[in-house]
Amino acid sequence: MGEDPADELLQRALLDASDAAAVSLAVGGLPVSEDVTVIFHGRRDLGTIQTYVASGRHLAGARVSPQELLRVPCDLDLADAEDRAAAELLYVEQATALRDALIGADTVLAVWREPLGALSGSDVCVDRSLALRVALPAHRLLPVALVAPDRQLVVTPVCGARTLAEGRPPLGIACAQQDLAHVYPLPDDPERCLGDFLERADVHAHDLAQRLEHQEASVERFLELSGEE
Repeated sequence: MGEDPADELLQRALLDASDAAAVSLAVGGLPVSEDVTVIFHGRRDLGTIQTYVASGRHLAGARVSPQELLRVPCDLDLADAEDRAAAELLYVEQATALRDALIGADTVLAVWREPLGALSGSDVCVDRSLALRVALPAHRLLPVALVAPDRQLVVTPVCGARTLAEGRPPLGIACAQQDLAHVYPLPDDPERCLGDFLERADVHAHDLAQRLEHQEASVERFLELSGEE
């Protein structure tokens, strides 16, 4: 999986300044995302060490544009470190937790690929864009999604917002289709989840049709009231 030795994690600085610093962590060999780079960026004026994930492998010293960065709200928290050595240990522990979360989520996403293709009856596309056409009820974990074009269905890993000091972030797989979305637990069965989501989509479509019919009837009555006797 391209895991980095712990003693090399702090050596991969992209930036090094008195008021700002960034450290990168490459995660390779993922079944769907292939290679991604985690970038931890800290600035004194922000008061946080923010986490970003970019597609591909970006070496130390490389320039990464903001348009390539997915903000993941799982930030480093090194405040409890008493000295530099303790901070390094905390960093390694927290960076490893995030790396393991990325590997686990991408591996599960790969398991969804076959049942999603069977459901849609066509090939499943891999979308690596940062902006998806659907709204999600949780934060994205990776800049990757599976898309079934015929169903207009998007499947992507998501996470809850928390600091990495609290351990591995809560993870899930989000299914989204136009104005409907639902998050399923990461270990859940993809076929069961897809069947459940389709049932939700049918109920949602039925409810939407009823609301539209009701609104049309309301407008029709209003126009009758507004017309000449």
